[in-house]
Amino acid sequence: MYEPRDPPYPELKKTHSMAHKGRPWTDYKPPPAAPVWAAIEGLGRYYILLAAIELDVFDTLQATGPATVEHLADHMDLPVDHLRSLLDGVVAEGLLDQFVDIYELNDTAKRYLVSDGPATMADLIAVAPGPHANWTRLADTVRNGRPATPIEDDPVAFYVPLVEGTFTTMFRCATRADLKIRYSALREPRILDLGAGGAPWAIAMLNGCPAGTAVINDLPGVIDVAARKVAEHGVADRCELRPGNFHTIDIEPASYDIVVLGHICRTEGAEGAQSLIARAFDALKPEGRLLLADYFPDRERKFNPHAVIMGTTMMASTEKGFTFTHQQFSEWLYVAGFRQTRLIEPIGFQQTFVARKPR
Repeated sequence: MYEPRDPPYPELKKTHSMAHKGRPWTDYKPPPAAPVWAAIEGLGRYYILLAAIELDVFDTLQATGPATVEHLADHMDLPVDHLRSLLDGVVAEGLLDQFVDIYELNDTAKRYLVSDGPATMADLIAVAPGPHANWTRLADTVRNGRPATPIEDDPVAFYVPLVEGTFTTMFRCATRADLKIRYSALREPRILDLGAGGAPWAIAMLNGCPAGTAVINDLPGVIDVAARKVAEHGVADRCELRPGNFHTIDIEPASYDIVVLGHICRTEGAEGAQSLIARAFDALKPEGRLLLADYFPDRERKFNPHAVIMGTTMMASTEKGFTFTHQQFSEWLYVAGFRQTRLIEPIGFQQTFVARKPR
């Protein structure tokens, strides 16, 4: 039986083909190996960026301006050749610019990678993939249906740096959401922010509603981040901090104008997510709104890679976590009793369902 094979000299694939030279080798053109190499290099690309963050490469370049590797190495007290190799790797990732022997920040680094950038992700990079060791045991996690060291074993240790790292992005998202849903038009809204982390949604809404008040919930230890953030933003006097598990804390029925479920449903599995939606429905006043932010794969789970990989990330490090599609959430919202559901995207890749409780 004929079996297609690669030509012995891959560089001749284009010139020695049926269209040009008859059949000196073969007319079979194999698929590119680029997706495989991209996956192989993914580990290295991540740790190159992580090392650059840990060594303060981006903040140092912000302070020095464009500089040679020798100047940077002297400034950072690092070996020249090793630093050059790292910098070249960061340039290859498109996260620095380099001309001749001069390295400098590009626009991406200035916005996302310096520690005081307007949309900095510097603190997020180390924690975003979850515990790194869990990825080395992913096959066992799939076999066993549970990670060896799930985040739930020590949630405070994981979530404190995570919510600190995500605050800037989530606060931008929550602030921009006002352009879509006009929460600032509410006179004296009462807000419930479940699993709030650093409370970016509650803070943004209180900034937009000077007479508003908020109940902010998260686990003991994690809620300390919210306490610090509301104080920094000058809204602490309008906030009640309510520590505890969001599945079991006391929540006043029919008492809130807005309930926020910000990036927490994917940690809870399908049953837990539906339970949170039902709790939100019960907590809302008639015509109150639920804001449910998350990463939503498409129905076929292949056209939104970011949300799909986020689902794998949850599977790798949590007991129940997965991402769920727009369709699944839409159905769960309807079953809970919500109507007039719509989807907004305040900033890129940050989508939020807005669902209204009927009168």
